[in-house]
Amino acid sequence: MDDARPQITRDILEAVKRGDEPASRRLIDMLYPVVLPIVRNHLPRTEAEEDLCQEIFLKVFGRIGQFRWHQPFPHWVSRIALNTCYDRLRRQKNRRVIPAAELDLDESAFLDRVAEGRPPAEGGPGLARELLEKLLDGLKPRERMVIHLLDLEEKSVAEVCELTGWGGSRVRVTAMRARRKLSESLARLEGRRGSPKS
Repeated sequence: MDDARPQITRDILEAVKRGDEPASRRLIDMLYPVVLPIVRNHLPRTEAEEDLCQEIFLKVFGRIGQFRWHQPFPHWVSRIALNTCYDRLRRQKNRRVIPAAELDLDESAFLDRVAEGRPPAEGGPGLARELLEKLLDGLKPRERMVIHLLDLEEKSVAEVCELTGWGGSRVRVTAMRARRKLSESLARLEGRRGSPKS
């Protein structure tokens, strides 16, 4: 439960708005456990997580006067963090199909075992995550974000709607398209690996 987490009160936010440095540091300390997992789950490959966290906190402090208490403050910050990560992913624009030649021996062996229905060898979860990240790089930023939220973070459609501001239909359709693309990318990758080498 989040009850153990210190509560962000109006007094703290008012002190931050007045420029109180200790209150600002305290607020960052309180929000860091909220922001860091979002950044780690949605971090573009070429970005440093600390740089992205810093950008998020700059946005939070720049917009703190817009917060109206209609929702919990950490939720408001989560939405800023998610949108900042999404904007970064959108700016990358280097989506591509992964050539089979980019797979190392361990990744190829992992795919072979999975394709044959055998359990992955030691290090399987790490290899699976690496392969998934490579496949996710081929998705559009909004598709990648929805897959992370629904399938990796196991959030409900309602929670994703709340975080993104999207309707349920948009979340479901985006997830369906993204899953189809991931499936097609994996099938292409397995097909290329299985073709005879010249």
